[in-house]
Amino acid sequence: MKVCVLAFTMLMAAISHAQVRPTEGFVPDSATAVVIAEAVLIPIYGKERIQSERPFTATLKDDVWSISGTLHCPAPNTGDISGAHPKARAFQNCMGGVATVEISKVDAHIISMIHGK
Repeated sequence: MKVCVLAFTMLMAAISHAQVRPTEGFVPDSATAVVIAEAVLIPIYGKERIQSERPFTATLKDDVWSISGTLHCPAPNTGDISGAHPKARAFQNCMGGVATVEISKVDAHIISMIHGK
């Protein structure tokens, strides 16, 4: 009888602690990936710096989200990015780097996190 009670108790404990895994993974879409990336970046690099790299883009490859910030380059000779034509920005040299985070789609663990210079 004690063996049955012990086996039942162990079975119930295992069932109650079983992890539920969403069919689409814990990070099902790019919007969720960006929110997680910003949440882990802000405590390290600061809210102002990370917000300055918005928008963040997320791409999925082999169940790994790669999330990167945007490097905002000033318009030539003005220091202002608001008036720069998007194609002009692509051809100018721009110093700096952005944050990049890799996150597992399946279980949401942070694979890597770096910030370019």
